Amino acid sequence: MLPSWVLITLAAAFGQNLRSILQKKLTASLGPDSSSYLRFLYALPFAYLYLLALSQTESVPMMTPSFALYASVGALGQIVGTVALVRAFELRSFGVATAYSKTEVMQTALAGMLILGDAFTAAMLIGILISFAGVLLLSERGGLKALLVLDRGALLGLVSGLGFAFAAIGYRGGSLALESGSVVMRAALTLCLALTVQTLVMGAYIAWRGELSAVLKRYRAGLLVGLVGMVASVGWFTAMAMENAARVRAVGQVELIFAVVTSLWLFRERVSRREILGVGLIIAGVIILLELF
Repeated sequence: MLPSWVLITLAAAFGQNLRSILQKKLTASLGPDSSSYLRFLYALPFAYLYLLALSQTESVPMMTPSFALYASVGALGQIVGTVALVRAFELRSFGVATAYSKTEVMQTALAGMLILGDAFTAAMLIGILISFAGVLLLSERGGLKALLVLDRGALLGLVSGLGFAFAAIGYRGGSLALESGSVVMRAALTLCLALTVQTLVMGAYIAWRGELSAVLKRYRAGLLVGLVGMVASVGWFTAMAMENAARVRAVGQVELIFAVVTSLWLFRERVSRREILGVGLIIAGVIILLELF
């Protein structure tokens, strides 16, 4: 029987892939920044309704300065990660852009060790190196040359991974900083604060660019993206409140399988043998990161 955090993570990965599909369809009409903001704005009311429902059975924990700092850093990191990923979708195939963003596992493991004091084992190091080899194969240029000359789509994918790494560490750190409450409640409160910060910060930027009205007009599609994104986020936040962030994000790499299938079936994009091998290496690295053998 798989641990509950693994099952929650698998569901979150599926939900995130579905949200990404919906976002990609909106990018053509709204642009990458506005479509990214739409995901935060319309998830916010659903997140607070979820917190309200939980508050009927247990009290909401008192927020602390360290909690607010961790959650805010995570929120800003996710903004960077989301915008970079949506922009990467415009330059690389859906599956490959997602794969580049998954370097977040390597970056989360290192950040978790340095910031939160998470364990860093030999198995994790081997898994990280194998996953990194897979990422290199996903580059159109391949091999060592990809380290020296990366195209813009690849770089945006890597920046996305860095942003998501800070998000994972910030969200786990925020949940751990709360002094009371169940795992589910602490994750929900962290999610609400993060979405509030994201809605205010990115909303100010979108309003300054004069694009807010366009986002508000797409409320029907926005509510669907927001709902799917919120459900996926509940999964991520809950799993990271339960387990090491790097391990959660490692299991979450199964999203790559969903993304490649989506790339082939829905978007009819071509995936090369080298890219398939790269995805295979990333998955092998994930298995080692979980220390299953």
